[in-house]
Amino acid sequence: MNGWTGKILRINLSDSTISVEKPDQESYLHFLGGRGLGAEYLWKEVGPEVKPLSQENKLIFMTGPLTGTKVPTSGRFSVTSKSPLTGTILDSNSGGLWGARLKKAGYDGLIIEGKAEKPVYIVINDKEAHIKEAGWLWGKNVPETTEMIVSREGNGYSVACIGPAGENLVKISGIMNDQSRALGRGGLGAVMGSKNLKAIALRGSLPVKAADEDKLNFVLYETNKWIKANPITSQGLPEFGTPVLVNLFNESGIFPSYNFQESQFEDADSISGETITEKIFVKKSGCYGCPVQCSRVTRTKAEEGEGPEYESLWALGPQCGISDLEVIAEANYLCNRLGLDTISTGVTIGCAMEMAENNMVDLGLKFGDASLLKGLVEDIAYRQGIGDDLAEGSKSFAAKYGGEQYAMQVKGLELPAYDPRGVQGMGLGFATSNRGGCHLRAYMVGPEILGVPKMVDRFSTSGKAGLTIFYQNINAAMDSLIICRFIGLAVSEEYFARLLTAVTGHQYQPQDLHVIGERIWNLERLYNLREGFTQLDDTLPERLLKEPIKKGPSGGHVVNLSPMLTDYYRFRGWDSQGVPVSRKLTELGLEVK
Repeated sequence: MNGWTGKILRINLSDSTISVEKPDQESYLHFLGGRGLGAEYLWKEVGPEVKPLSQENKLIFMTGPLTGTKVPTSGRFSVTSKSPLTGTILDSNSGGLWGARLKKAGYDGLIIEGKAEKPVYIVINDKEAHIKEAGWLWGKNVPETTEMIVSREGNGYSVACIGPAGENLVKISGIMNDQSRALGRGGLGAVMGSKNLKAIALRGSLPVKAADEDKLNFVLYETNKWIKANPITSQGLPEFGTPVLVNLFNESGIFPSYNFQESQFEDADSISGETITEKIFVKKSGCYGCPVQCSRVTRTKAEEGEGPEYESLWALGPQCGISDLEVIAEANYLCNRLGLDTISTGVTIGCAMEMAENNMVDLGLKFGDASLLKGLVEDIAYRQGIGDDLAEGSKSFAAKYGGEQYAMQVKGLELPAYDPRGVQGMGLGFATSNRGGCHLRAYMVGPEILGVPKMVDRFSTSGKAGLTIFYQNINAAMDSLIICRFIGLAVSEEYFARLLTAVTGHQYQPQDLHVIGERIWNLERLYNLREGFTQLDDTLPERLLKEPIKKGPSGGHVVNLSPMLTDYYRFRGWDSQGVPVSRKLTELGLEVK
């Protein structure tokens, strides 16, 4: 096979068995890899009787057919599991070097099951795998863990690990790789911690060969021209990183602040990409094979680290009413060290701040109090004091204190940095996302704000269902190839299909990627339905549906979800309750019981 190694490594921590299996070719052709293949494995192996933090849950690490090749941004990998935060199917993907090294070690994927009696870590090196004792690593933060493993195992290893947050089963904890890259959303760090697995270290040197190198080189030449021609991928992101979006979205009135009470932030310019470049920027950084280099190494007066990215900057800043750039940056560094999802951490703190200001909890919190931010981050990671409640996420925290309406979440996953009252399609994307509140399932600000590939009326609901489905399907395929979402802002699915054909030797057309993406989306939907989710969960916080934005460019608007959702179910080929009909499943080749 080309593109795929044809091998999945399976490690059972309960009995320390290590085995290699070969998926059938149909699974590769139907689901590609990454998110898609992860969904198939989770569907077959983790049923509704499995609790997310039990040893029966699994961590399914997957690369894609393009991972480790010369294709731009092809270092990514994904992890699929049942989320302890939401109870939904969950996948998260990350960049850095780890994914490419898993592929070059000879595996398309790694499945972790069971639970070790005591802390362990895993070492994988060119088709060899070992489970090793990790008591000496337990309690260490992410950089310490990474450096200690590399010191013991040798140079050339890429490390994915959890910090104290994952060890303490914090439901908004993530898995960190290459120190500053994150599998952030949905509590994957807690799943890894529940298995007493501290880290996975990889070193691989096996070649990843393409079926047709000449064709691949030609398509890459054409692809790179598109990347260089697009102002977002050639200028905006390389020069200012993802925070380049701050001023644009603030001026559009879709930059939520004060726990989504407002859609603009008065001090947005003080935390913008331009200000970061001027005040704390050190150098660019990027992932394996990335021509964009959107990450920033930054330095405050006290310390240095990577980030903050746009979402982290917002969540730890305007969402909490905070505009102190150095405090935000240092809180971001701290989340990375401790292994916390910055989005969920900031949104949950913002929820607590509003509840405190409304006298629902007596915490001494208020919007804009930067002095408490880093202390709260630590309390969450170590489950200290009120941090023990915040560690459960905003939905659980708000419900415990009788303020469910203050939790800005969908299906339990905290919303990211876009006020959907000013981008109707993004509202539909949030509501229907299979993993909960997520902007990356359908990045509708592309057509609604950025004009990519063309501009549409952001306040209109007409046509938004079809457009949302289009992006959900193609993004599911991209998450299975796997390549970075930013490349999709410049390169169409025609080039993805040509790249996939050159690498694997199988003929793919653009429409094939849409069908594969639709198949993945429907399987994820079936998984959630099996878990007990219904059409009632395809909704948004009441604030976004009933409280119009008070002022600004998006003033007077709420999310008009109902008509979009009706169209969405119909266009998906689902019934009025949001359940895929048998005809649609047969059409997609999904034979499920």
